Amino acid sequence: MTRLFFATLCALVFSLSAAIAQDNRAWIQIEALPSLLEAEDRVRDYAEFLPNVNGFAVGSGWYAVALGPYASRNAANGELRQLRARSRVPRDSFVVGAQSLQRQFWPVGADAQTAPPPVETSDLPDDQAAEAAAEAAPGAPEVPEETLAQARRSEAQMTGQEKRDLQVALQWAGFYNAAIDGAYGAGTRRAMAAWQEANGHEATSVMTTRQRAQALRQYNAVLEGMDLQQVTDSQAGIEMLLPLGVVAFEAHEAPFARYAATGDLPAQVLLISQAGDPRRLFGLYDILQTLEVVPLDGPRERRDDGFSITGRNDEIVSHTEVSLRDGEIKGFMLVWPAGDEDRRTRVLQEMSESFTRLAGVLPSDLGVDDSQSVDLLSGLQIRKPRVSRTGFFVAADGTVLTTLEAVDGCTRVTLDGTTEARVAATDTALGMALLTPQSALAPLEVAELASAAPRLQSEIAVAGFSYEGVLGAPSMTFGTLVDLRGLNGEDALDRVALSALPGDAGGPVMDRSGAVIGMLLPRDADGRRLPEEVSFAADASALEAAMRQAGVTARMAPGGAEMAPEDLTNKARGMAVLVSCWD
Repeated sequence: MTRLFFATLCALVFSLSAAIAQDNRAWIQIEALPSLLEAEDRVRDYAEFLPNVNGFAVGSGWYAVALGPYASRNAANGELRQLRARSRVPRDSFVVGAQSLQRQFWPVGADAQTAPPPVETSDLPDDQAAEAAAEAAPGAPEVPEETLAQARRSEAQMTGQEKRDLQVALQWAGFYNAAIDGAYGAGTRRAMAAWQEANGHEATSVMTTRQRAQALRQYNAVLEGMDLQQVTDSQAGIEMLLPLGVVAFEAHEAPFARYAATGDLPAQVLLISQAGDPRRLFGLYDILQTLEVVPLDGPRERRDDGFSITGRNDEIVSHTEVSLRDGEIKGFMLVWPAGDEDRRTRVLQEMSESFTRLAGVLPSDLGVDDSQSVDLLSGLQIRKPRVSRTGFFVAADGTVLTTLEAVDGCTRVTLDGTTEARVAATDTALGMALLTPQSALAPLEVAELASAAPRLQSEIAVAGFSYEGVLGAPSMTFGTLVDLRGLNGEDALDRVALSALPGDAGGPVMDRSGAVIGMLLPRDADGRRLPEEVSFAADASALEAAMRQAGVTARMAPGGAEMAPEDLTNKARGMAVLVSCWD
């Protein structure tokens, strides 16, 4: 008899263990509270804006608020990622198995053992998964509207984080502009009353549970369709939330992991990852601002250990955050269409707050293609000027003389690609412009204008950016002075014979002593097309007069012997500067 009882008991234990082992259902535990009363209140709060809300005892006098059931832990984890991304549940929520939950106290009369079949949502689109989860949810009673006294009591039970979250929602809605501190002072009360009035509620300055849920729903609604998901890029050593509803991974191309737009919303995300030091950090800061996806207008901040760049124009807004830590430069860039500030701000906030550094950086040669265009940086289009020409320094303060063609119709003019310059004066008849740098420059050489007429048939040289900056340094082009007048007898022009390219226009024309006898003009101007080796230069005496009228005193060459070719080249390259016109 004893053996029979023992065998029966073993069979029962085995059957129960097998049943538990076969129960693969999972739940998302979003909160635990030390009393049943508090737990019931929180369940009601969550049931206002979430489906599938349940309450369970979990032992030791604690009670849990949980979502589910889900068909498997994978399904629950997938749903948890979606809920976290939309800020619908606390970030410390986690997945538990059915065996972790005991007596069910909510909804009243429900029993986890006889719950409807769990819904597997991980393989369904988001909208279908939400519908399926809602249909499978036990019928939870609607949270009744509270009286003012009840609202005060429920507010008193809010955690500090919940209070701060509500302040954030009120701030986003435009009703609150003070500190996010969880302290409900006069400013927060005024914001609550303003929100209540704007949303058709009595302005009591104390929001009810239902009203708080409504404000949070409004705050989070802007993220619908963004599908914010935690992405771990082990190669880049970065983990963060990304809006996978609008972008998808495209390629690794050091130092970027690129995420391109997948639909009508032209968004982009770049994860930035490379080894480096402060010098390389500052170099990256400069390089990023040459990209077309980083518009020039907007605030910039550079620190010893990082930088941020916000650029905006009529089409896009981009924001970049980068930091240097332990020899690793990491960060991200979000590019978003202009005019969609609500969604951009929320997505950027979620990305920034979730950004986590992991070990490792992208190898410097990852994805590098030897055939890549010089117009691209790691697959991204580099911003290019509309036109680039040559200029030369005519004063120690960095004043530059150049061709009028180099600045005509520009919204922005730069010297050597980085220094902003202002057009100080122009002379249409001569086709020249004087530029003043917006920041201090110290020229290596300043032009000295020839004080006497140059000798006909003498050898001349022009320093110019023949290929419009592609080579990074000016080239020397040699030729001959043919005439001291233009084709129609113009005294202000010299005719020269040399093979010039468009980028050479604006460059200094020098004799063998290093004196500047003129400024090279564009070859094909006013609809004319000259023979290949025919060019014109604005005469030095005419340039000096125009500079004097603009308040700039030209340096005059003292005259002297011919210079060695290498000395002449060094002098020319020291005074020549790349002038770029930007739209």
